[in-house]
Amino acid sequence: MGPGRSPAGRFEHPPAPPRRLSPAILGDLSPSRKVGGLSLSAPYTIKQLPQVEDSAVRFGMSEVQEARFAYQALECEDTGFSYHRVKPGRRQAFAHKHDQAEEVYVVLAGAGRVKLDDDIVSVEELDALRVAPGVIRQFEAGPDGMELLAFGARHAGDGEIIPDWWSE
Repeated sequence: MGPGRSPAGRFEHPPAPPRRLSPAILGDLSPSRKVGGLSLSAPYTIKQLPQVEDSAVRFGMSEVQEARFAYQALECEDTGFSYHRVKPGRRQAFAHKHDQAEEVYVVLAGAGRVKLDDDIVSVEELDALRVAPGVIRQFEAGPDGMELLAFGARHAGDGEIIPDWWSE
């Protein structure tokens, strides 16, 4: 076995050293910065998720859940991102699906179930769930409630709300 090869015979690349850009290259990358006619967003954004607007309040669904869609607050360009709290023993107010977007959900706290088309599966803290485009989904919290993150590629207008879907 030669240098740079793993026991399986695959070539292993040495770790690349970190690249640093000088302040002269970076300049001021504030949200209003323009380079070559293109607007650039800041190089990073930090937000406390509980401070992002709760859409459930605005739409009269706060008795069952919180829904904080943070992609705008985080100035995301291509990534959809949201934080959800489903109250103990409650189900999200509606199901939804996407025609184009694949989403990943991560259960941060609590446990419960999720209905995915015709399947109902249990989820618990630190479970990660990938949902393909076209799959209808809706979460239900257990007795301790459930907190979860949802993220994936953002496609404007690519969401369909499905009311009264999980009726058992």
